[in-house]
Amino acid sequence: MPRSIWKGSISFGLVNIPVSLYPATKREELKFNMLRGSDLSPINFKRVAEADGKEVPWDQIVKGYEYEKGKYVVLKDEDFKRVDIEATQTVDIMDFVKTEDINPMFFNKPYYLEPAKGGANAYALLRDVLNETGKIGIAKVVIKTRQHLAGVKPQGNVLVLELMHFGEELVDSGELNIPAADAKRGKKELEMAKQLVDQMTVTWDPQRYTDDYRSALMALIDQKIESGGRDLPAAKKPPRTSSKVIDLVSVLQKSLEQSGGAAKKPRETGSSPKRRTRKKAA
Repeated sequence: MPRSIWKGSISFGLVNIPVSLYPATKREELKFNMLRGSDLSPINFKRVAEADGKEVPWDQIVKGYEYEKGKYVVLKDEDFKRVDIEATQTVDIMDFVKTEDINPMFFNKPYYLEPAKGGANAYALLRDVLNETGKIGIAKVVIKTRQHLAGVKPQGNVLVLELMHFGEELVDSGELNIPAADAKRGKKELEMAKQLVDQMTVTWDPQRYTDDYRSALMALIDQKIESGGRDLPAAKKPPRTSSKVIDLVSVLQKSLEQSGGAAKKPRETGSSPKRRTRKKAA
């Protein structure tokens, strides 16, 4: 289990539950260094001023907000301190709302909440009441100097704190060219689409889905290591998807013939190549 990233408490009304916060997700990004092609020497970057191209030392760099094109107002450390949100180490639940009333787009990143010493009974009480009522606690919490909107919700026996977007962070979709909900659709197409969805419906299993790009990239890296860094043969490009207007009935019919119950069978799940371990030079 990873180390907790935050220790504090959940509060609602006069109830206070001491908890620790743990990451609920993980993602290992592949990191690459910028190198000079001739000798693979690492590249360093310098801070230079746009006006004259001269390098600028850290003690001469300030933070500025561009309020008009090319016009800035400088903010100093004391300015940021004036608006700094006090880190109270409390998940302060302000409201309880029905889970189904919240657009899933508001949810961003989950964390596990573990009860600290003396908090087990109150933790279980909050978890059970949220499970029974189908509600979620809406809270504000400060993590690493930044204030977040968050939801406290049950996931089986564990409470999850999921960071959320504030309302102003979501972009309005009103300007997109979206077909109206009452647009007339052919009855035949709709029935065929329902049949295809039914054929492709399976029980949710997250193990069915893997990061194909990362697996392929790691396999390619292994090939390049085995070949001593030589260039590999060019890969065949997949055929482009046509952008022409499609005949829905024809496409749905072909899709139904191809799926034909095959979607019910477990898909092969590729495993990511194991990272090589290199011995240190003696």
